[in-house]
Amino acid sequence: MKDLGRFIGAGCSCIGLGGAGIGAGIIFHGFITAAGKNPRIKDDLFTTSLICFALIEAAGLFALILGLLILYS
Repeated sequence: MKDLGRFIGAGCSCIGLGGAGIGAGIIFHGFITAAGKNPRIKDDLFTTSLICFALIEAAGLFALILGLLILYS
């Protein structure tokens, strides 16, 4: 019973992983839409979308690490 708070806290902190997945989908949806409308700037858009994807995934990994720290400390 005393570990229940840790489990709830770790689960709540991992909600950020779902947000990271949604954010990555939005980024690549925008990339595919924009590249379809203007194929000449596809390379610049791809570079920008990869940078944004890396930042979004970093935020998701921070949420995962926070959840693991809550769970195991």
